[in-house]
Amino acid sequence: MKTVLIVEDDLINARVFSKILTKRGGLEVKHTENVDEVMQIAQARQADVILMDVSLSHSVYQGKPVDGIRITQMLKADPQTADLPIILVTAHAMEGDRENFLKQSGADDYISKPVVDHQQFVDQIMALLPKE
Repeated sequence: MKTVLIVEDDLINARVFSKILTKRGGLEVKHTENVDEVMQIAQARQADVILMDVSLSHSVYQGKPVDGIRITQMLKADPQTADLPIILVTAHAMEGDRENFLKQSGADDYISKPVVDHQQFVDQIMALLPKE
């Protein structure tokens, strides 16, 4: 079974995403906003795709506050985790944000919140999962 790691500081969003992914997508879900944990899960390959919130208000790495863009950059810069698909999730959905965030972070895709079309949400994630 494929696993999605949800990196999200809003518990309600995390719960909604979890429910959609398990019920509609038949996927396993992990959730954390602890950056060290995110790195460990990614390096141990315990997730097949990461849903990364762009603005993480509580996340700290090595004593410095970090956001989803920075965490994505770190994962993409590490040869061990560079090929792990990362989808940015954000409520910042202004004109040009998508291109900006993708370019800045090196992420593979972008989903804006709130997620309205649940099937499209699942399909977008499924499309990035490694094929068996």
